[in-house]
Amino acid sequence: MSKNRKLKALILLFLTFSLFISYNVFFRNTQAEALSKYGSRGEEVRQIQTKLKRWGYYTGNVDGIYGSQTQKAVRYFQSKNGLAVDGIAGKNTLAAMGIFNSSGNSSGSSSSNSNDLNLLARLVYGEARGESYTGQVAVAAVVLNRVKSSSFPNSISGVIYQKGAFDVVADGQINLTPNSTAKKAAQDALNGWDPSYGAIYYFNPSTATNKWIWSRPMTVTIGKHRFCK
Repeated sequence: MSKNRKLKALILLFLTFSLFISYNVFFRNTQAEALSKYGSRGEEVRQIQTKLKRWGYYTGNVDGIYGSQTQKAVRYFQSKNGLAVDGIAGKNTLAAMGIFNSSGNSSGSSSSNSNDLNLLARLVYGEARGESYTGQVAVAAVVLNRVKSSSFPNSISGVIYQKGAFDVVADGQINLTPNSTAKKAAQDALNGWDPSYGAIYYFNPSTATNKWIWSRPMTVTIGKHRFCK
């Protein structure tokens, strides 16, 4: 074989390899990013429907079919929680719902733990940054107590993003960057410290107008917050 033919063969091989790499990096990754969307079917869609129905965003059947009602509910959830409103349950939307796709499970545990810590710290910062350190840990503990309770979603993101659960989600403060104190308070709560004594609610007696919350058995008062079950 002449040098020219060898060179042409090498160039052709290089171009073929480049196209293969480009397809996998761009096209397949783009498809993976989309995850569940209109027309999808399966267990992940069923999980999405179950959670959105529990939180009041979805009123249709939990059938595992990503139809127009599911798409509409996903868009509603996204709009209420500061996410890109595209009706597609991509990785950020799934994470906000507490659903983690199995395709990235090699570092999934450490990644989800880090996401949980960061989200919990943002909740603490938004809800209690003017409170004492103990009061901030107590707010984080309430979230974790809800995760353990059968009456609430079973993930930190699910609890925090549950419709109407926390004012900071509604007003956008959940997206503020938490300081080191809020992060430490969140970590202490994750490590097991519960100054709320098992509380699943808290409120400010000076501003609360909901009569129902006043009927809940109190566990402790820390700063401006009354904690109760």
